[in-house]
Amino acid sequence: MNVLSDALAWLINPENYVGDGAIHWRIVEHLWFTAIAVGIAAVIAIPLGYFIGHTGKGRLWVVGTAGAARALPTFGLLLYLVLVMGVSQRESAATLALVLLAIPPLLAGAYAGIDQIDRATLDAATAQGMTQWQLLRRVEIPLSLPLVIGGLRGATLQVVATVTLVAYVGLGGLGFDIIQGIPLRRFDQMVGSALLIVVLALALDAALAFLARIATPEGVRSGRGTDVRARQGA
Repeated sequence: MNVLSDALAWLINPENYVGDGAIHWRIVEHLWFTAIAVGIAAVIAIPLGYFIGHTGKGRLWVVGTAGAARALPTFGLLLYLVLVMGVSQRESAATLALVLLAIPPLLAGAYAGIDQIDRATLDAATAQGMTQWQLLRRVEIPLSLPLVIGGLRGATLQVVATVTLVAYVGLGGLGFDIIQGIPLRRFDQMVGSALLIVVLALALDAALAFLARIATPEGVRSGRGTDVRARQGA
């Protein structure tokens, strides 16, 4: 309990909110790396996942690649990219490592979002004369959004946790105070920073969960958990 109370005291200490290394600036840096990495990964992975889900091409490839990519040792990949690209490009190397970490859950979410749509729904839309583009834009994308945002939640949580490691190569974020505190044995600083990362992750997850609920079409929400056939037979 002493460590926890010391960490809370460190968090409320006004001295830690002054200067370039202030806590609020560390939070901004952490969020910046997270937003850039997840944003780039989303631009790459979501259209690709939609293409695979819509056309059915490359299903085995996406499942195998997504599974293999999840096993990548991110810390080792980060250090490798820094060595290959050079210390002067360590920010780009760190961003690339985070993007590679975020792509698999986003790709799987987009693919699964379309793949889970009932075939009868797609056949009905096609029977009404919808083109393939209209089918994707008006039916598949709206119905797939809950799973897409689910993939976004997974990617965001993984990246938020992993951004802590970018401080190891001299970049900022909340991991800086943790890595700095290890040789100094500043347990209050390390635990305080870790608590901020946990709170940040929970806040982002809650926001994305709320977004997933909003993005779910009203008809899908109202139909969940209701067996229409049982109701008609009653």
